[in-house]
Amino acid sequence: MTGNKQHPLMITGLSGAGLSSVLKTLEDLGFEVFDNFPLSLIEPLLAETQDASKLAIGIDARSRGFSAKAITDIAEKTNARLVFITCDQDVLLKRFSETRRLHPKATNKPVISGIKEEQAMLGTLAHNADLTIDTSDFSIHDLRHILEGHFGSRSKQGMTINLMSFGFRKGLPREADIVMDVRFAKNPHWDKELRPLSGLDEPVGNHIEEDEGFVEFFENLKNLIEPLIPRYEEEGKNYLTIAIGCTGGRHRSVYTVEKLAKWLEAMPNGVHITHRDLNIIA
Repeated sequence: MTGNKQHPLMITGLSGAGLSSVLKTLEDLGFEVFDNFPLSLIEPLLAETQDASKLAIGIDARSRGFSAKAITDIAEKTNARLVFITCDQDVLLKRFSETRRLHPKATNKPVISGIKEEQAMLGTLAHNADLTIDTSDFSIHDLRHILEGHFGSRSKQGMTINLMSFGFRKGLPREADIVMDVRFAKNPHWDKELRPLSGLDEPVGNHIEEDEGFVEFFENLKNLIEPLIPRYEEEGKNYLTIAIGCTGGRHRSVYTVEKLAKWLEAMPNGVHITHRDLNIIA
């Protein structure tokens, strides 16, 4: 599917991953929101809706008639855009423990059993989704920014570009559209004076810039990205995430993201920076 403005949204995902927060934010963005909606009523609702482009339907394990296959079939039949909200298992367990809420699949058994059961039940949905949003490392403000980028009214600036630094040690960011690896560059971690610093500090940047291979890489990276931006916009994409990774997500990836952001400032696009793993101690 192209151009999310032309399609209603079907929002589903793992319990505890933030579905309610997503629906509330979409409502703030001007969507008409239906939560915990029976699957049998979705097609009649869309059939009687003249303009469904600002319609968001929340479906979870509590919804009447819930099944992964039924949701996928309805999305395909109605030309809806399927959005899947996910989260790491350990984070889900912590959230349920802190809030003392019952998991819908674990009313009479441990929470972890319900989480695993739901993960298995929704596996095909995650695979078939048009957009997956992983809230594991998101604050409510991060989540709102992501949703505004994807589903907010397109501004005169055009597509928003989210630049994310991350550490491969903690895994790939699931929301990334483009992933680049800068682990080849000269690593400040092995310099005792630079190790406590980050890619936000000038001495670290100077150290990385001494690597001729990095200088050449960055020029090639700009040449790759520049022609892609208008092509993504032509496809109706409102939000593009470019993820830059190094080993720990503290030095090389952070510096590259900051340098890329300065270059992108000259373009008519909104730029947002996320340093996912910057504050994680190696």
